[in-house]
Amino acid sequence: MSVLKQILLVEDNPKDLELTLVALERSRLANEVVTARDGIEALDWLLRRGTHAGRPADDPAVVLLDLKLPKMDGLEVLAAIKGNPAVKHVPVVMLTASREESDLVRSYDLGVNAFVVKPVDFQEFFEAIRGLGMFWALLNEPSPGQLRVGPMKVTEA
Repeated sequence: MSVLKQILLVEDNPKDLELTLVALERSRLANEVVTARDGIEALDWLLRRGTHAGRPADDPAVVLLDLKLPKMDGLEVLAAIKGNPAVKHVPVVMLTASREESDLVRSYDLGVNAFVVKPVDFQEFFEAIRGLGMFWALLNEPSPGQLRVGPMKVTEA
């Protein structure tokens, strides 16, 4: 039996954070969701730095990353992840309200695995998050040596 991997959700907007957590929970994923509220906190958790230095050495199944973040924006976080050999294989999904073509192009240039624009309608948002969770947690085949992701637990980074 494989151990379920965590999902790292990086979101500073309390409303979007709550909606995303509800959607993931209703998707019946059993994966623990770790939340970070800014780019620095996300990288500290992912790279096991600072207060997260003692965190177990397992990478998340996926990072759901907002584009507009305090301290360090999503593009800077993405560049740091994809530029670090220890975590560059971790899938990153940009989950954003931005419809700017430059954000889309820059994200793919930096190695994002998917770019999803947050729908305004609640039901569409729910379905988008549900689909993301199901794909990255259950359907995506992780790189060799990684564990697979599936009752959901939420913790803060």
